[in-house]
Amino acid sequence: MTATSPPGPADEPERYVGLETGEAERQARSRGWRILRSVPPGAMVTMEFRPGRLNFEVEADRVKRAWRG
Repeated sequence: MTATSPPGPADEPERYVGLETGEAERQARSRGWRILRSVPPGAMVTMEFRPGRLNFEVEADRVKRAWRG
């Protein structure tokens, strides 16, 4: 059996939608997210899953979408 990394905090990414980017990042770090990535709408991003990473799609300094990995 191989060891795997935990999938990240028991937190719902949807809770960040609508927040100002800085506030979303502050809350995410306080809830245990280790890696945060903010991208503009339509940006090309790598698809590898990284445990502990929370992704934000940001437009006009507001989180439009959030997802794990």
